Amino acid sequence: MNFKTFITAVAIGAAVYGAGQVYGKYKNENLSANMPAATSLFKQTSYTENSATTPTVDFEYAAAKASPAVVHIKVMQRGRIASSNPFAQNNQQGNDDGNGPDGMSYQGEGSGSERQVASGSGVAISADGYIVTNNHVVDKAEDLVVTLNDKKDYKAKVIGTDPSSDLAVIKIEANNLAYLNFANSDDVHVGQWVLAIGYPLNLETTVTSGIVSAKARSIGINSHNSNSPIESFIQTDAAVNPGNSGGALVNTKGELIGINSAIASPTGSYAGYSYAIPSNLVGRVAGDIIKYGSAKRAYLGVMFGNDKMSEADRQKNNIPEGTGVYVMEVTNGSAAEEAGVQKGDFIIKINGSTINTGTEMVEKISALRPGNKVEITFTHNGSATTATGTLKGESASNRQPGQPTENNQPDQSDGNQ
Repeated sequence: MNFKTFITAVAIGAAVYGAGQVYGKYKNENLSANMPAATSLFKQTSYTENSATTPTVDFEYAAAKASPAVVHIKVMQRGRIASSNPFAQNNQQGNDDGNGPDGMSYQGEGSGSERQVASGSGVAISADGYIVTNNHVVDKAEDLVVTLNDKKDYKAKVIGTDPSSDLAVIKIEANNLAYLNFANSDDVHVGQWVLAIGYPLNLETTVTSGIVSAKARSIGINSHNSNSPIESFIQTDAAVNPGNSGGALVNTKGELIGINSAIASPTGSYAGYSYAIPSNLVGRVAGDIIKYGSAKRAYLGVMFGNDKMSEADRQKNNIPEGTGVYVMEVTNGSAAEEAGVQKGDFIIKINGSTINTGTEMVEKISALRPGNKVEITFTHNGSATTATGTLKGESASNRQPGQPTENNQPDQSDGNQ
């Protein structure tokens, strides 16, 4: 059966850029080709006292520790606002006035007097009221009301937003809030247990469990709100539904490893995979917003190609299969140029961590700030070199992904960093 898989932001209602918008689709692949014979897939097993057993995972501690720090966010707007088509749970007046761009359906256009209510989740990150959530949850909000786990309501204000990463920080006037500690998302491994905590479908605090299915996923959802998107999602199979946007993804210690942001689904509700922004990026962006009012993004200064490299290129540059990012251009005065990186080189490590894809490289650099030193390991004519450069901030010389080239044809690179 053929169907489209939609990449959808997981907030309920009106004041969101992606609740119901379709941003991408995956193609079904023929999985039957080259399958081994059925008889080779099975073998008999028996239990003995020496058989390995999997220890029982206890989610109670993590749920009890993390749930009080996850909050419900209600967003109020007036006027023409996109519904979460067709899965909206808006609390609103007015009739559907037809279809808008990108297949979106709009409600409440006209007098502008209709009150639109959308909702999402958030995570308290300090005892004095700072809360991190998704940009698409609070974008264009007129009023925000935060409900804590103990049912107390607070008015909130937006401190700052970062559409590139789809993160935002809001604040309530409160003290002694329960808040989450950040885990190092670089230490997250595929297969480890996680919990997703939030307020889906206008329910009260809801906890679901799953495993990390993949890391460093790029799904194209942030490119619709930024010329310089940052995407390196943690993919999980923990159930996430509309209203979970901005909620917590935690490990079994109850530590924050990500902020839930989107789902892949044929219907708009949970059907298999969800995507969370890694905690290292969350911490850097939220810290910048609290300190400066906006995120200070660092750039390595390279335009990189796609992750598909020919076997001949790999052999020529002594690069193992599945590693390395091809450098298409180097920005003058950048950290990459300072370190000696040249066009045609392959970046294989950032600060000692192996780089397998351009998405992973973007994540590593995005967790740093302008002025930070970065150690780059790269191959040039088959020889590996490690050198250091100083990261720069955004400038006019940093051509953004998706901008046309001089001949007005689409840029064939994967992006800039």
